[in-house]
Amino acid sequence: MNHHPTDSSEVTSNSFREDSQTKTQKKRDDYLEWKDYFMAVAVLAAKRSKDPNCQVGACIVKDLKIVGVGYNGMPSGCSDDEFPWGKEVSNPLDEKSLYVCHAEMNAIINKNISDLKDCSIYVSLFPCNECAKLIIQSGIREVVYLSEKKPYKPKYMASRRMFLAAGIKCRQFIPKQDKIEINFTTNNNDIL
Repeated sequence: MNHHPTDSSEVTSNSFREDSQTKTQKKRDDYLEWKDYFMAVAVLAAKRSKDPNCQVGACIVKDLKIVGVGYNGMPSGCSDDEFPWGKEVSNPLDEKSLYVCHAEMNAIINKNISDLKDCSIYVSLFPCNECAKLIIQSGIREVVYLSEKKPYKPKYMASRRMFLAAGIKCRQFIPKQDKIEINFTTNNNDIL
C-alpha cells in the first residue's frame, strides 16, 4: 500500500527533516548598516542636482523607514535651463540663491507621512540657517550631516545656535566604509 500524507503536519515534519540535514547558510557580513544606507540615499539624491558647483541631498527617516528625499534644484515649473546657476554675478537677479530650493526643503516638502515629528534627517552638507528653521518647524529631532562647508559663516553659526536652542541633536556622520559602489551592468543575485 502506498502511503500519501493526508495532513499538512506530516508534510511539514518531513520537510523539516530534509532541511535539518542541509547546511545552514548564514547572513552575509558586508551588508550596509542602516546609517550608511540612509546617508548613501542622501548622497545618491544629490546626484540628481543640476547645480554645477554644489550638489546636496537629504533623506528623512522615521523608525528605520525613509519618509522623504530631496536634492537642491529649481522649483517645480522653473526650468533648470532658463534660471541662473551663478553665484558671484554682476546682476543680482542672476544669483542662484534667489531661486534654488535646498535639499532639506525639498525632502520636507516631498514627505510621504503626515508629520515629521521625531524624525532624523541625513544631509550631505550641514544645513544653512533657512533650512535649520524648516527642520525645527517640521518636528525633525536629529540632523546627521556628512560634511560641513565653511562653519565660520554666520548662516551656519546661526543654524547651530538654533539647533542647540531647540534641542535638535546634531552630529557629523562617520561612515563604516569609504565607498559604496553601484554597478548596473552586473546582477549580484544568483538566480536558481
